[in-house]
Amino acid sequence: MFFWHSRVDWCPCCEVKMGYWELEEGKDCIEKTWITTKVATALGLVGSAYHIVAFPPATTIESIQRAGSATSTMAALGAIFGMATCLSAQARDAPDDPLNYFIGGCSSGVFLGARTHSAATGVTACFGLGTLAMFAKVAKKEGWKISGQPSL
Repeated sequence: MFFWHSRVDWCPCCEVKMGYWELEEGKDCIEKTWITTKVATALGLVGSAYHIVAFPPATTIESIQRAGSATSTMAALGAIFGMATCLSAQARDAPDDPLNYFIGGCSSGVFLGARTHSAATGVTACFGLGTLAMFAKVAKKEGWKISGQPSL
């Protein structure tokens, strides 16, 4: 499943469905931030697992440190993105503007640069993540398809 899918099952026992795209832009900032944090944390855990398998650590403690560091960094990136995007939509009074997503992605990139103590990483990640997020919003808004049957 593509992680920007419009529906996310988060409580199968309650049959409650709540997705990121179902929430109104510029509102429910806590809910949106919670969703982006959960998705980023899951991606961090999966990425950590692959990294530990590909580059085996010398000790168990080292593997726990690596997994914890990568997962917490990804969780922070997700939280920063969710909150910055939502607050930008509120502050700019332009809820559906793709620029809000660029601001959220750029904010996450700046954090990544600070985390790695590298201005070059921060600037590159700012533009890269900001552009990726902006295109994700434009794609959602305009109904672009990543996969599926072609339209004739």
